Amino acid sequence: MKRRTLLAGGVAAATLAAPALRAQSQTEIKVLYSTPDLFKVLHEQIAAEFMKANPQYKVTFLAPLPAYEEAAQATLRAAVTNTLPDVAYQGLNRQRVFFDRGLAQPLDALIAADPDFKNYGHSPGLLDVGRFGGKQLGIGFSVSTPIIYYNADLVTKAGGDTAALPADWDGIFALARKVKALGGPVQGFHFDWDITGNWMWQALVFSNGGTMLTADEKKVAFDGPAGKSAIDALNRMVTEGTMRDVAQSVSLQDFTSGTMGIWGHSTSRLGGVTKQVGDKFKLITGPFPTQPDGRLPLGGNVAMLFAKDPAKQKAAWEYIKFATGPIGATMMVQATGYFPSALAAADDPKLLKPYYEKNPNHMVAIRQLPKSTGWYAFPGDNGIKITDVIKDHLQSVVAQKAKPDAVLPQMTKDVQALLPSQS
Repeated sequence: MKRRTLLAGGVAAATLAAPALRAQSQTEIKVLYSTPDLFKVLHEQIAAEFMKANPQYKVTFLAPLPAYEEAAQATLRAAVTNTLPDVAYQGLNRQRVFFDRGLAQPLDALIAADPDFKNYGHSPGLLDVGRFGGKQLGIGFSVSTPIIYYNADLVTKAGGDTAALPADWDGIFALARKVKALGGPVQGFHFDWDITGNWMWQALVFSNGGTMLTADEKKVAFDGPAGKSAIDALNRMVTEGTMRDVAQSVSLQDFTSGTMGIWGHSTSRLGGVTKQVGDKFKLITGPFPTQPDGRLPLGGNVAMLFAKDPAKQKAAWEYIKFATGPIGATMMVQATGYFPSALAAADDPKLLKPYYEKNPNHMVAIRQLPKSTGWYAFPGDNGIKITDVIKDHLQSVVAQKAKPDAVLPQMTKDVQALLPSQS
């Protein structure tokens, strides 16, 4: 990643005092994160910049976990052994368990006492995704929405119009069939339905105006019209949209190599995909099909504070503030396709404004923000198990081993049985 002049200038003054400060003992900040294929280099770069500006602190990364579920489970185990990290980046849909168990430390007092934080331009709406029980438990580090990626060259060759991309699944499936008809190794379409935490299933349900549970969280709600439309769309992706039952790694390789026309995924991959595609073909992005009353779940992760010692909390807060603030946000956006909680950086000519102007594909996700809603976390001790149950049922549809009209009621029954007892 090219280091901006701002980053170099921003730490220059602080590093003048570095020799004297390094002579003093450093406060260690232990940090846990997941998805290293996306975040390892980025986290290391942010930590390096932070330590240059704050040599009194030392950031130590714990072994990264593959996905949000594993990071949540590891944190829960660490609570039992009293070995919690000072900071952990948790999936938006995994914050709830730490609120319910009283493990995450509220950030409200630290924010109120920090005169700099209010100048960082955090979007109130994006800060809300880290609020539980009236407390700020997480600060958004990287946030995403589902989008549709297009190989413009294949779309044009198949007779599609890149200036008028499909607005609904019918149009996407029709275009996918045309792309597939080009023959050879060309694939028409894939939808990464199995992204962690049932995120894409929620996107299908929410985009049709539905919810996961009723407002009182006592009953499954995805068994209604929105859920039926969602699971029918998933089935039609295979029967009408040319989608195969393949792993995410396969669909990613197909798309970036130039042999797939349309790919449904998160903006989280946009930065990496853009680099992998290079000049192989023209890459464009389009919005996720959504009904007028539909919403889209925000994906991504937040930085959460778990340190209990006041000195460690102060150090950890400084790190969280840096990583999620304008400088960390600029580095994060340039390395990925996520957008930051500190959205003010997007309009700053010294930060992200020039980048977004040169990379309009990133703007699709930001334009979808008015339709955004939370990434739902199921209540109770079975929250993670429920996501596994849903995934297994959806797999049976994608593999064409069961019909959607049979899967939906059974999935509803199985999830209902895992919800907290209302007696």
